[in-house]
Amino acid sequence: MYSLNRIFATKCITSKLQRMATTITRRPASFRLRSDLLDGLKRRAARENRTLNNYVESVLLRVVYDEPNEVTRAAIEEATSGHNPNKVYNSVDAMFNDILNED
Repeated sequence: MYSLNRIFATKCITSKLQRMATTITRRPASFRLRSDLLDGLKRRAARENRTLNNYVESVLLRVVYDEPNEVTRAAIEEATSGHNPNKVYNSVDAMFNDILNED
């Protein structure tokens, strides 16, 4: 008899395999980078046990596609506009000082 964990794991693996089966077209590109930047990228890729290409692609995907949605943008705008009825803190230290100094 299958446990719920085994069924869940099987569904997760099947879902991941289906996503991996999607063909993503990749084209070669050549870039000239500063040697210290390239060395840093190689170190970070090795630290995460990834290829340099995979690491650079993931960093670029994060930069290009990691944008806040409309609700998050509205919340950021409200928080920084000064019209928020709640106090907005610029640092954790300021928040803790207020918490510790409450009467």
